[in-house]
Amino acid sequence: MDTPLAGKIALITGSSRGIGREIACKLAQMGAAVVINYNQSKTKAQEVCSLINTAGGKAIAIQADVRDVGQLEHLFDQTLEKLEKIDILVNNAGILLTKPIEQVSEEEYDLLFAANVKSVFFACQQAAKKLSPGGRIINISTTVTKIMMPGYGLYAASKGAVDQVTRVLSRELGEKNITVNAISPGPVDTELFRAGKSKEQIAQMAGMSPFNRIGTPADVAGAVALLVSDDAAWITGQNLYVNGGIAG
Repeated sequence: MDTPLAGKIALITGSSRGIGREIACKLAQMGAAVVINYNQSKTKAQEVCSLINTAGGKAIAIQADVRDVGQLEHLFDQTLEKLEKIDILVNNAGILLTKPIEQVSEEEYDLLFAANVKSVFFACQQAAKKLSPGGRIINISTTVTKIMMPGYGLYAASKGAVDQVTRVLSRELGEKNITVNAISPGPVDTELFRAGKSKEQIAQMAGMSPFNRIGTPADVAGAVALLVSDDAAWITGQNLYVNGGIAG
């Protein structure tokens, strides 16, 4: 079995379900020991750990609300205490709210920016201090920053901020040989994505791609696998659109 990430430690935020879970499993298959971060989904996080450990990999679960800077620092310190180093950070945790801009409340704005921007910014700050030289940072963004979909103004604004943090941090961490990139998925077939959407809406989104389907968590995990590999050592400050040709 090919294990190009053998000896590496990967921390994936929000990895008890959906895309984060698939990324964790993919990196574990590649030989990395992985940290499954969760906030409230302890049972699901333990299920992912069991799945990985049973298959011969190594995974531990650490609880932290990544919107809280103190808990983020604890997450990194616990990872270092238990696994001694961190080589890969994937900022996957985040939330989606769709609503016309004129209807967004201040509370909703604060909630979304805390989950999607504050968490990424301060996780990157921790990584800048604690990631091993030659490490990898991947921030999960979104294709909707490019396609101007009504109702996605707040979400797109938050992910646009993530894109800029990615670009600037890639310059700041070059001296440590750490690459920093973003991945922007299109629609991805997860439980959270399907919630509240009709079959017709999902079919319409699938039709936006020349492949006439929506993405899968495995599609996104494959792109993460590429960017954390040695083959991607010369790629930094980039935003990879993993959307089946929808936009970008």
